[in-house]
Amino acid sequence: MSIYQYDVINIKGVKQPLSEYKGKVLLIVNTASKCGFTPQFKELQDLYEKYRDKGFEVLGFPCNQFNHQDPGNEREIEEFCQLNYGVTFPMFSKIEVNGKNAHPLYQYLKQESAGFLGTKMIKWNFTKFIINQEGKVVSRHAPTVKPSILENEINTLLG
Repeated sequence: MSIYQYDVINIKGVKQPLSEYKGKVLLIVNTASKCGFTPQFKELQDLYEKYRDKGFEVLGFPCNQFNHQDPGNEREIEEFCQLNYGVTFPMFSKIEVNGKNAHPLYQYLKQESAGFLGTKMIKWNFTKFIINQEGKVVSRHAPTVKPSILENEINTLLG
């Protein structure tokens, strides 16, 4: 099992198999446009620009499950991210990360890497998962962990 068995819908509404990212190091993050952690988009973009040519991708999944902090539609979310943070990394359509309607990708991520004290639930926006080149979850990071803190881990995986 790996993330490559899942398909997602990109922000433009097109089905995309995650197998397209085989051989890359990924940072998967559930995002929100109106959250205290929203400024992390800048650090995510900085990491993406610094390492994308070395085989690194950031994959952003908007989620409105936490205090309704991403109420817009996909077009509004994409526009917000581009205008305010210059986001060029791949963004996907809005998903749920917890509950009975949680996207299968997030069901898998939570199963593979539990959070604080072994909890499976995603606690808030900007929870981050690092995936290796084989599509396996390497680590999970809380929303409070700034993306720049993950640079050493990403760099090590990239070799």
